[in-house]
Amino acid sequence: MNLDYTLDVLVRLLATPSPTGFTEAAVTLLEQELQALGVAPQRTRKGALTWEVAGTGEGHVTFSGHVDTLGAMVKGVKDSGRLRLWPLGGYDWATVEGEDVLVHTQAGRTLTGTVVNVRQSTHVHGAALRELKRDAAVMEVRLDETVSSARDVRALGVQEGDFVSFDARPRVTASGYVKARHLDNKAAVVVFLAVTRELLAAPAPVTAAFHVTTYEEVGHGAATGIPAHTDALIAVDMAAVGDGQTSSEHRVSLCVADGGGPYDHALGNRLRAAARSAGLDLRVDIYPYYASDGTAAWRAGGDYPVALIGPGVDASHAYERTHTDALRATGDLMVAYLRQ
Repeated sequence: MNLDYTLDVLVRLLATPSPTGFTEAAVTLLEQELQALGVAPQRTRKGALTWEVAGTGEGHVTFSGHVDTLGAMVKGVKDSGRLRLWPLGGYDWATVEGEDVLVHTQAGRTLTGTVVNVRQSTHVHGAALRELKRDAAVMEVRLDETVSSARDVRALGVQEGDFVSFDARPRVTASGYVKARHLDNKAAVVVFLAVTRELLAAPAPVTAAFHVTTYEEVGHGAATGIPAHTDALIAVDMAAVGDGQTSSEHRVSLCVADGGGPYDHALGNRLRAAARSAGLDLRVDIYPYYASDGTAAWRAGGDYPVALIGPGVDASHAYERTHTDALRATGDLMVAYLRQ
């Protein structure tokens, strides 16, 4: 896998805001990259992006990933000129405290701000700050504008329902680590592009379809749009790293079960065999507080086996980190599966 290409696109995609429901710019970036490769992707009416690379024989495997991310919407404008937030996706409020944000107004204006709590200054509130439970009731956006009232804010064009995106702060270190918000799941989506490049140069025996969804973080991304001729669906998403897990930032993982139940055993075993043939150190894990596009596709009536793989990502749904080793291993596993 061409890592220079992969990292270049990844950093640009991470820097493109795409909270769930506000993914146009990210999907457009992917379309442009695919068109540069000579691929003509198709958009579903729901806004997902799908493309295929024809194989030399029969069979159709679909890989699904998502480009939508965690984020928020403006729930209200306070008399103080601060903004109340409504969360998009499942995250702890403490993980976004202090983060820079963009507020995207209906008029197309973008305003900067920061997520703070109502007792942010330790010099003013002392112990009350440390004891404060972070939740929607105490978190707010401080706009980088001269405002002191709701009227001031509304004069800027801000209104309820405006999308709020968190600064991804992408960084690639000299040692190969990639740090950013929203590696879940932009890391996997960029691997799709890298694998597409490989398949265009040397087609696999089976046709590979790639389906990039835009509503995964709220649970229904792949409920529609999976190609009808799919023989097997492999969801590719982050593998959560932490205590009690085997997943690693340097490895690709196979999730055999999560909060939606077990994935297909036979398909998982075929992925294990592909990993062995490619000499990959495949980690196997269970994520109790997790669900994927594969779960959404099954619950919507998908009649195909489903498996879930992905690169190891530390600090999921916070300021995340993975390594180029894991990105490469994920792409290698996808290609090995298609060629076995």
